[in-house]
Formats: sequence, structure tokens, C-alpha cells
Amino acid sequence: MRVIPFQIAARLAVVSFCLAIASAVQAQGPVLLTVSGDIAGPDAAQFDLEALRALGESDIETETIWTDGAHRYTGVRLSDLLDHVGATGSQITATAINDYSVTIPVSDATADGPIIAYEMDGAAMSRRDKGPLWVIYPFSSSSDYRTEVIYSRSIWQLDRMTITE
Repeated sequence: MRVIPFQIAARLAVVSFCLAIASAVQAQGPVLLTVSGDIAGPDAAQFDLEALRALGESDIETETIWTDGAHRYTGVRLSDLLDHVGATGSQITATAINDYSVTIPVSDATADGPIIAYEMDGAAMSRRDKGPLWVIYPFSSSSDYRTEVIYSRSIWQLDRMTITE
């Protein structure tokens, strides 16, 4: 008889833990990024700055064709974000606040690939500075990243992503 209440309690604890983790990385403040489409769960995932930070911070120091000199960009790895939302598609439609959009193959989301940057040189990026979110590739690390195709994927003022096949 005691086994049944223990099993129920254990299951409730696991469910509560999973819900706590999910809510810990859901937006509590102003939503900066919405991810939808072929992801785990029935609803879109929404992220404020703290929810993005909770996924882990990564830095890329690189030059870009849009800025002067090298800068240090801080953000969440695209691969970590896609893992977190359980993305199963092969394409990302990344859309900016002005509805401009680009297609990024999920295969770009590697451990040494792009980040979704929310800081440049330790400061939040304003819309004037291509923020609040900017897809940054490590352009200076390899000539493979310095192509028109890759430059075209480096969308700024990002506010939503849709994952599709």
C-alpha cells in the first residue's frame, strides 16, 4: 500500500520539477524572441532577456562588415536555443521587427557557429545598434563565414523564428 503513494508522489515531483524548469526559462519580462513551428510543445516559446541568459552565455569576438573594428558579442548559441525548444525542422525563418526575414539552415547551428547576440562590448544593443537581438556568426574565425550567403543570414533586430522542414 505504501508503494502506490510513493509512486504518485515521485511522479508529481518529476512533473513539478519539469514545470519549474520550463517556467524558469519562459519570458517574465518584455518578450524579445518568439520561437514557433516544429518545436516541442504545442505553443510558441517566448524569451525575455533573462530567459535567453538562462540558456547559457557565449562570446564571439569578431569584425563585421557593418561595424568598425572587432567587437565582443555576447548571446546564446543558436544550437543551444534550438536544443532547448526541441527544434526538429531543417530551416529557420528568422524575422526582424520590421518583418524582414531570412532563411537560416538548422545545420548552421553548430557549437562554434552563430549566436543570438544581445550585447556588444558588454552593453545591451539598442535598435539603432542593430539590437536588441542580432544573429552573429564568427566571421573573423574563418573565411567560410565571410561570404555573401552567410552575411545575408546575419539578421539584426531579430524578434521571431519559425522552424520548418
